[in-house]
Amino acid sequence: MPNDKQRCSIIPNHLSGFMTDLSPSEDLGAALIARLAARVAEARKLRGLSRRVLSEMSGVSPRYLAQLEAGEGNISVLLLQRVASALDLRIEALLAEGIPMDHEAERITALFRQAPPQVQQQVCGLLAPQNPKVMRAGRICLIGLRGAGKSTLGRMAGEALGIPFVELNHDIETDTDMPLAEVMAFYGEDGYRKLEAEALERASAKHDKMILAVAGGIVAQSDTYARLLERFHTVWIKTSPAEHMQRVRGQGDLRPMEGNPAAMAHLKSLLESRIPLYQKAEAQVNTTNRAVRSSANDLLAVIAKHRFLDGPK
Repeated sequence: MPNDKQRCSIIPNHLSGFMTDLSPSEDLGAALIARLAARVAEARKLRGLSRRVLSEMSGVSPRYLAQLEAGEGNISVLLLQRVASALDLRIEALLAEGIPMDHEAERITALFRQAPPQVQQQVCGLLAPQNPKVMRAGRICLIGLRGAGKSTLGRMAGEALGIPFVELNHDIETDTDMPLAEVMAFYGEDGYRKLEAEALERASAKHDKMILAVAGGIVAQSDTYARLLERFHTVWIKTSPAEHMQRVRGQGDLRPMEGNPAAMAHLKSLLESRIPLYQKAEAQVNTTNRAVRSSANDLLAVIAKHRFLDGPK
């Protein structure tokens, strides 16, 4: 078994009085040794380790560790790797230029490496330059009041483009293992909105290309809507109040009409109040008096025109 001296050549440099005679390459080498010395010493102190303990953990003798921290020589790659491992660092963290030692940064790096891919993707998204094309990738979200045609058009466009179509409410039902009516009864409005925000995070983390349909009221939740606009290209699917009402009734929901003669006035008022929010979408598709296939083609044309599925340039 080779000893430390055989595996590690520590060559005293006596840096003071020697630097003036260095060639450019020797000057760079001396700077690397000095940087390495400072980083090893700082990392050891940040972890509260004595040289004796680090020596036991790394298998490198205290004498060579002392010389290493003093910047008095070179150390073999193999022994330096042992020291880095004992300090729970990658060897490049000790050597790379311009990367200061930071215990908190090291801790965060370790947590990132241990996190599942979904969490890593979310972290990368938060740390990436705030380029909308990068943030939104190829994700498209259809917004608008119930009855506009989001689910029908989203499903058709997803099939035509060969990308997943997701209804956020269906994702919530799957996650909670409850029908939406039970979700609302059990969790209440506030609980539902929290589940809605969580479902939106899951969708954006899982898919780089997709079409998503969301409930009409999501635009009134400022934080969730801001996240949606950040992570998705948005298309407002709109129609007239009369067609909204007709389509909701066609879905078998008579509640907007039964015992509520002011339903249409309420619907118009709701739509009017949300128009400024829906207008934040990047594009619009008006389905008023349009056949389903024609509206689907309109949506596909909007997606192509705005190049929502193209990667960032």
